Amino acid sequence: MSIFDYGFKGSIYEMIAHAGPVGKAVLLILMLFSIISWAIIIKKFKILRQARRETEKFYEIYSKKGNLANIYAVGKNLKNSPVAKLFIAGYNELVTSAKASAPDGQSPEGKKVVIESLDRINRMLSQITLQEITRLEKSLTFLATTGSTTPFIGLFGTVWGVMTAFQGIGAKGSASISVVAPGISEALIATAAGLAAAVPAVIFYNHFVNRVRVATNEMDNFTLDFLLLIEKNFMKK
Repeated sequence: MSIFDYGFKGSIYEMIAHAGPVGKAVLLILMLFSIISWAIIIKKFKILRQARRETEKFYEIYSKKGNLANIYAVGKNLKNSPVAKLFIAGYNELVTSAKASAPDGQSPEGKKVVIESLDRINRMLSQITLQEITRLEKSLTFLATTGSTTPFIGLFGTVWGVMTAFQGIGAKGSASISVVAPGISEALIATAAGLAAAVPAVIFYNHFVNRVRVATNEMDNFTLDFLLLIEKNFMKK
């Protein structure tokens, strides 16, 4: 007698179909974790790719150090770039500060327009930086939770499957393969499912965290550069 004669044909789907209620519940939970994780992974790839492309486009314009109003006009259309959002917020705050210093409404491009302090602009840039970090990190916690939790859920299914196998042995008074195999197969499927959900989640979580760290460094560097530009051109000497 072969293992294919024990009420299941060896197919993974048939093994799942013959699993007990607890085993099926464990597999369902793991499947939900996996589906949501992959949805987050795909979405994050799109968001970070768009942010990267638009940031590169913004730097092409900004690096020329041209008219700030022209850079502002381009930056307004780059809604996925954290650096462009920093510039838009900083420019708006610069305009507000410049108008306060020049009630006649002069443009902040003019050399005659000066501002008293960089504090308000610096606070605004810090606030936007935190908002963008939060946006880029959104849902990454779920990937971390999946990577740390699903192996234990799978382990629970494994333990339950082994218990089922031993119960079968006790009930039939036999330790033959026909009694042991169904519970063991259920246990192994749960283990494999837990790892299948956890491994991609951990890999992509680390990848995205690194991408967010790079974006954060870019925002910090841009903040310093933008403040230096304002201090050089619009601060009182």
